Amino acid sequence: MRYSAALAVLATSTILYAAGNTQAADLEVTHWWTAGGEAAAAKVLAESYDKLGGDKWVDGAIAGSGSTATPIIVSRILGGNPMGATQLNTGRDAEDLVKAGLMTDLTEIAAKEGWADFIRPSKLFDACKYEGKIYCVPVNIHTEQWMWVNPAAFKAGGVPVPANWQEFVATAPKLKENDIIPLATGDAWQVNLIFNDMVSSIGGKDLFLKVYRDKDAEAAASPEMKAVFEAYAQARELADPGYVGRSWNEATSLVISGKASAQIMGDWAQGEFGVAGKVAGTDYDCLLGLGNNPVLNTGGDAFYFPKNANPEVTKAQLKLASMLVSKQTQVAFNLAKGSLPIRGDVDLAAANACMKKGIEVLNKLDNVVPSINQLLSPDSKLEVEDLSKEFFADSSMTVEDAQARFVSIIEQAQ
Repeated sequence: MRYSAALAVLATSTILYAAGNTQAADLEVTHWWTAGGEAAAAKVLAESYDKLGGDKWVDGAIAGSGSTATPIIVSRILGGNPMGATQLNTGRDAEDLVKAGLMTDLTEIAAKEGWADFIRPSKLFDACKYEGKIYCVPVNIHTEQWMWVNPAAFKAGGVPVPANWQEFVATAPKLKENDIIPLATGDAWQVNLIFNDMVSSIGGKDLFLKVYRDKDAEAAASPEMKAVFEAYAQARELADPGYVGRSWNEATSLVISGKASAQIMGDWAQGEFGVAGKVAGTDYDCLLGLGNNPVLNTGGDAFYFPKNANPEVTKAQLKLASMLVSKQTQVAFNLAKGSLPIRGDVDLAAANACMKKGIEVLNKLDNVVPSINQLLSPDSKLEVEDLSKEFFADSSMTVEDAQARFVSIIEQAQ
């Protein structure tokens, strides 16, 4: 069942959360930050909130990825059992919930604290708006266009550390000869992330925007898009058969240990390197835009606050919203998470080498694009994911057949 269809079914039983179902001082916060680095970042937020006094962060971690957690979160809200606050992707994941009037309006506090003056880029803040009102708080800028590499693994394989995707592909035979997995990954959303990264990293910024923002079917059928599918076909040959069922942080661990040479993953992977005590630029390195096109997307995490009939809970929600955008929280949280802050006026002297690469591109804004979550509806996004998963798993599917299906998806995309 597709996301919008599920919403339609669940909406028939929606009940507004009643006062008295929770203590005013307890604010349940749901999220899917359960990997080592993610959990450390979540702990920063929880401890910061508890230090404010009075209200208490009650952790509601949901094991699994966003694709696992989001339906659970949506179901609870529509079923009349909302949490106090919830993490979701910055974008259109909560669009139908906002339209249904189930999210707390943050417009007043956003205006009072001047969020529009310091949240950057502006499109990130725009993703929280509906009909001119604010319904979420972006807490970071998560970028997906990274390839994380272990220099020691390439040395063990007798090949130089690659500077781009083409050089990486050339190292694969020697790596395999030395029992090193060229590309560590997992299934489902992880291989879809590789595909979407390649649209901007191999195809370039203009192709990415034409396809996903403009829904341009001619661009989807272009030679540039064919080159993306050809690179994606190379990626499926570089992954080991054991990728099926593997979590993203397990794939990161393979790179950290040197059992694999590289992983294409978002900057949240840095949290795992950090927990393992690894130093960026020394123990591991990072290729932005696969070393081809240094493009960043402005996706990330945002917090939404479901409507609640208890005024004490509403006050606690607003207090958390204010804390999330504060300078102190932004620095501490994003250094732990490996992401970039939403504020451009904070001191990031402690940022590591890879974070500084991202900040440099972000500050220029020339190669910054919106995330898929901001450009495609949940249903259209799922169609792209289904195709990318099938192609990655089935080596008999040709580039031509996959591209033809992709064109059809883009023609009907919303």
